[in-house]
Formats: sequence, C-alpha cells, structure tokens
Amino acid sequence: MAVDARKGLHYTVAIMDFNERIFNLNEYSEVTGMKETMLETQVTYILENGGKSYMIEHVPARVCRETGEQFFSPETVEHIQSLIKGEKRPVRFIETPVYEYA
Repeated sequence: MAVDARKGLHYTVAIMDFNERIFNLNEYSEVTGMKETMLETQVTYILENGGKSYMIEHVPARVCRETGEQFFSPETVEHIQSLIKGEKRPVRFIETPVYEYA
C-alpha cells in the first residue's frame, strides 16, 4: 500500500490483466541495477479513501516485469481521481468481507 500525502489517499494496486505489450527501457533500475522490462497492460486499481474502498478496472499501466512496480500516466491518475470524486456512476457494486489479521 502506498500513500499520496498531498491528497491523503491510501491505495493498493493489484491484479494484472494479461493483454499486455512488452518493451525494454534504456535505463537501469535503481533498485535492482538491472535493465527493466516493462509490460504495457491493464490493471485493477484499488483505492481506500475516507473509510471507503474503490475498485477501478482496466486501468492502463506500465508494470516492471522484474519488480512488479506499476507506473501510471498523469492523465490516468487524473481520470481515476475524477471517478472517485463521483463524476461518473459505478458500473456495479460488490460486497467484500474484511478480516482482522490478529
């Protein structure tokens, strides 16, 4: 889970769709020291904000094949934020069980 301190948003990103395109970056990862191979794909983006959870499906992303890190364009992030602010009705609702780890 990551936190965007400017917006106070907590988010988790998971679940890759395998309609993807593979490409290599000409840069080396600062984390692994290896050349990164990125997958251009769609992911399901899960966001927690104000005690509510939101799921956005089919979000375009570039995902590092080696680390799993996901990258989103500024336009994609702005679109996600507009969806959460209620500018569009959800396509469906789901019920999710919540468990305490302890």
